[in-house]
Amino acid sequence: MLKTTVAALALATLALPTLSSAPALAGIEYPWCVQYPDSTVGGTNCGFVTLAQCSAAASGNAGRCYENPAYPEAAKPKRQRASRY
Repeated sequence: MLKTTVAALALATLALPTLSSAPALAGIEYPWCVQYPDSTVGGTNCGFVTLAQCSAAASGNAGRCYENPAYPEAAKPKRQRASRY
């Protein structure tokens, strides 16, 4: 019984680094935020995928939409220049 317990403990100890070696990914998927003035709702909500969603939430609440400063720069779509030809 003691050998089985020691073996199980040893196996768990060896498996632990393998299970926890992958880095945690906390992706920020919401590039738009809305700031509400204190006179209405007050606070900030950075849970919008599109500017249209943010604008709809801000509508009627005197909110103001802005780009989420925590959204990764690499995930932002690249703006293309207009072709001259």
